Amino acid sequence: MHPFKKLSNRFASTFLAIAWLLNSINAEAIELAVQDQHGDPLPYTVIELHVEGAEPASNLSVAIMDQVDKSFSPEILVIQQGQYVNFPNSDNIRHHVYSFSQAKTFELKLYSGQPKQPVKFNNDGIAVLGCNIHDSMVGYVYIASSPYYVVTDTQGRAKINLPKGVKSITAWHALHRTGPESRMTLNHKSIASSDDKPFPITLVTTKPAPRNTFQSKFKNDTKNKP
Repeated sequence: MHPFKKLSNRFASTFLAIAWLLNSINAEAIELAVQDQHGDPLPYTVIELHVEGAEPASNLSVAIMDQVDKSFSPEILVIQQGQYVNFPNSDNIRHHVYSFSQAKTFELKLYSGQPKQPVKFNNDGIAVLGCNIHDSMVGYVYIASSPYYVVTDTQGRAKINLPKGVKSITAWHALHRTGPESRMTLNHKSIASSDDKPFPITLVTTKPAPRNTFQSKFKNDTKNKP
């Protein structure tokens, strides 16, 4: 079983709804089935459609990634580029949230309750989060540059409208073998022209790293980048 089963249903349903609402009424729907190299479904895979001329979303609300029972909640948060995220601490102990990621480097020093202000994520990409006090805490903020995206369900399935002008389609999963900050580019022409429903996508994954080695895991991923 993959390690993201604790993500709330509200997370998945919210972003599925956003993806549907932002797509064109006349767009063709595509169905996807994402699995790993062993044929097991990959839930919580982010599929993003990069569309020519797509306007960025506006009037974005502040997203929330809480800290509950020494875990980020949700563990994976999908937001739009330029969106703010609030990181409340609902534990009765203090946390020190930080990220070394290229997409967003920041830290919220030792605090409990509400931080002083939310964090703005200006760049697209993936921010891997940790806690300087509790190394077992690992979270991911996926910053989408496109308003067209969807997250696979617990069976690795997703359905999204395919608008005109798609330049590329990418897939991201936290356990992808190239590291948690990398995305895989898919053959969008094959997906658009295929009669397969759902269209199969295979991502090669690695085993989750021990949850007491966040800092060393991140450094190793960075060191292995080309």
